[in-house]
Amino acid sequence: MTQVDACFHGRGATELVTRPILGDESRMGAASGTKVAIDTSRHGWRALVTRPRAEAEELAEALASRGIAAIIEPLLDIRYTSEPAPDLAGVQAVLCTSANGVRALARVCDDRAVSILAVGEATAARARGEGFARVESAGGTVGDLVRLVGERLRPAGGRLLHVAGSVVAGDLAGELRARGFAVERSVLYEARPVSRLSAPTVRALAAGIVDFALFFSPRTAAIFARLVDGALIAEAMRFVSAISISAAADAALQPLCFRDRQIADRPDQPGLLDRLDGLLAERRRA
Repeated sequence: MTQVDACFHGRGATELVTRPILGDESRMGAASGTKVAIDTSRHGWRALVTRPRAEAEELAEALASRGIAAIIEPLLDIRYTSEPAPDLAGVQAVLCTSANGVRALARVCDDRAVSILAVGEATAARARGEGFARVESAGGTVGDLVRLVGERLRPAGGRLLHVAGSVVAGDLAGELRARGFAVERSVLYEARPVSRLSAPTVRALAAGIVDFALFFSPRTAAIFARLVDGALIAEAMRFVSAISISAAADAALQPLCFRDRQIADRPDQPGLLDRLDGLLAERRRA
């Protein structure tokens, strides 16, 4: 268990139920600084899900099984490009660092026999779900994927194709080129940040009825911090436990004062859910 920060410890336990998010809770005037006591017994657990919608809906099911209602608030809008299918001639493997990249590749590529090396199991599962037959998974980070490439492939075997969005995290191509591999990047989608939080999400956060906020990348964490500040609800974060997939994602949340900040022990969705399960166990014992 990793607890990074603690700003508030005064909430009581709540009943484990799921229900739709309410739009009329206004028990804390965040913009004005007015503080009102919150009756947490009235509501079940709620978690803010910041993933793109395709991943968010699957995560919402996992949360529902834990008695948590998901507030789905995608912070990135995925737009597929109009680029033609990448040329796979001479490609010994396609590198995929996100499920969005896999979906984008599947839209334009009919070859399901190409070798796919995925950054982690969630991306690998998406590739298998799209019908790709030769899929291997690394441990969840760019460094893990570099190691997997080094173990499975040789520079003389052909070039590598990295299917990605217009913004990438880490320097996958640079690390592989340093090992002698020829790497090309094919941009098949854009992940555009949203300009504001939705009104229902702002109301829920301002009312202090969001228990958890889940972050899967440094970029979405940074977008959230900026949008919260712009919505004048930063004070309300003291009611929220933030759980991040990595230390880098957690670091982007430092401008906000959460109830506490947690980091998953493994950089994937199961690892993040394990950390959430630990928090739930602590709250139930409280």
